[in-house]
Amino acid sequence: MADDDSGDQSGPLPPPRPLDAIDRDILRMLQTDGRASIRSVAEQVHVSRANAYARINRLIEDGVIRGFGARVNHERAGQGASAYITLKIVQNSWRTVREQLKELPGAAHMALVSGDFDVLLLVHTPDNRTLRELVLTRLQSIPEVLSTRTLLVFEETDLDPEG
Repeated sequence: MADDDSGDQSGPLPPPRPLDAIDRDILRMLQTDGRASIRSVAEQVHVSRANAYARINRLIEDGVIRGFGARVNHERAGQGASAYITLKIVQNSWRTVREQLKELPGAAHMALVSGDFDVLLLVHTPDNRTLRELVLTRLQSIPEVLSTRTLLVFEETDLDPEG
């Protein structure tokens, strides 16, 4: 079932290049603040602005940086119910199931995993009624989904990338 790393790349990626300490520092900075300016990145990692700009572009082109986004407080954004849903799926149906899961409202993250189930799906919905509808109507109507188990999230904490 090997596939590209994320399922949403457009075109083949070049072979990975090794990252040095400066690249890793840039990644840590951008994970903490994706809006950091090139100037501040350059200053903090002690390289020229041109060098910082070139390194960030290379990290993007190599697929190391997949994009930039906001860290959202889902409850304050009207998505007060969150759950991890485990799915058992028909063997060799990952690509088909993945495309259907991408279309689910509130789907935030999915992973093909090993163990007692095949897929781990994170969803955010406005309330438990919407969550129930998503699981019982949308997910369980996908023919390749054999079974689901829903784990409600009571509290979430984003981990600081600086550790």
